[in-house]
Amino acid sequence: MSRIVYVNGEYLPEEDAKISIFDRGFLMADGVYEVTSILDGKLIDFPGHAKRLERSLGELDMANPVTMDELLAIHRALVAKNDIVEGLVYLQITRGAPGDRDFAFPDPAETPSTIVLFTQNKPGLADSPAAKKGTKVISIEDIRWGRRDIKTVQLLYPSMGKMMAKKAGCDDAWMVEDGFVTEGTSNNAYIVKGGKIITRELSTDILHGITRAAVLRLAAEAQMEVEERNFTIDEAKQADEAFTTSASAFVMPVVEIDGVALGDGTPGAIAKRLREIYLEESRKTAI
Repeated sequence: MSRIVYVNGEYLPEEDAKISIFDRGFLMADGVYEVTSILDGKLIDFPGHAKRLERSLGELDMANPVTMDELLAIHRALVAKNDIVEGLVYLQITRGAPGDRDFAFPDPAETPSTIVLFTQNKPGLADSPAAKKGTKVISIEDIRWGRRDIKTVQLLYPSMGKMMAKKAGCDDAWMVEDGFVTEGTSNNAYIVKGGKIITRELSTDILHGITRAAVLRLAAEAQMEVEERNFTIDEAKQADEAFTTSASAFVMPVVEIDGVALGDGTPGAIAKRLREIYLEESRKTAI
């Protein structure tokens, strides 16, 4: 049985889903997206994702075709229709299909936004083998556009970064700009030194991670010291441990950077504890 997906107000088998070739998401990467994790059949951090979606749409002057209540109902319907216990819901909204290609934005009164959602079944999402052994990252130059705080579908360079890491026998890449780490290809980056968690502060240089916000709040509640500032790759290589956060991987330990092992080369105590706390609290507050 194929997945049931959502396209512009309809629930359809995935093989019947269609989008116009003139859709600006396809032609111009003129769209935004969100990914919400599912644990125990419930949505993790949904209010945060919904709020960030509204912000992304607002920054791009793009119309939202649904209310947040409607969006929640669609998420829940897809989880139920596809019987997802652990997995993801992917959401994408584009500026729509005006009927021809043009650099100028179409009038939103005449061209409605396109909205698409689908699920991905990921059994064992919370009990990830990668989290037990840790991941290895390389560093690459950050050459993305300047508004990384908007969660757009412009993901070509992050995809290339993932492939660079794969070719190097690693799991991911941390991007570096003006000598400082910005973030991972699909996650926020952290190092730990002397028990202190260090991560780049929020700005237009990085995505305002929903998992990032939750993890930093939980770290503060656990009386862990957090410092939001820039750090270099050389500083990262000398760290006691490192980790990343994202909606789909939660808290993921990093054990090697550019071939340099951190600590004893295994996931650090702080990263492991934060993952435990995050999963525990997320399950309690899931909707």
